[in-house]
Amino acid sequence: MSRTIDYGNLMHRAMRNLIQEVLTDVQSNGLPGEHHFFITFDTHHPDVNIADWLIDRYPGEMTVVMQHWYDDLQVSDTGFEVTLNFGDSPERLCVPYDAIKTFVDPSVEFGLRFETQEDEDESEEDIPEISLAEVEPEDEPKKDAEIVSLDSFRR
Repeated sequence: MSRTIDYGNLMHRAMRNLIQEVLTDVQSNGLPGEHHFFITFDTHHPDVNIADWLIDRYPGEMTVVMQHWYDDLQVSDTGFEVTLNFGDSPERLCVPYDAIKTFVDPSVEFGLRFETQEDEDESEEDIPEISLAEVEPEDEPKKDAEIVSLDSFRR
């Protein structure tokens, strides 16, 4: 049996850790400037904890906005909790990172989208697709690798 590097799961964890790091900074320092987040998550994830009426209203997935009013943001290694206002009704949300489908900060055109593999093999985990504001155009010619001899650096 040969061993392979599971780049998909490594990227999955790295992008979830990025979200945790951003939210931890916001927990400590608040949202800087015009930054704000649209976070879409799976409302049926087993570790999501939201009010029943929100699950009824948003079956399958829900997008929340963290911008002008949010309260008591608590960030952990497994997810985050925050109180948001829904029509003058504050509600506590507990969202694990694994339930997040998209994380977007439109103020800087940054976004992450986590695609679920629809394979029959259920051992496959989500593999993230990364969307960034500025991406190099694909029509530019790619440069060949340059091979440098270590002898040129010896004295």
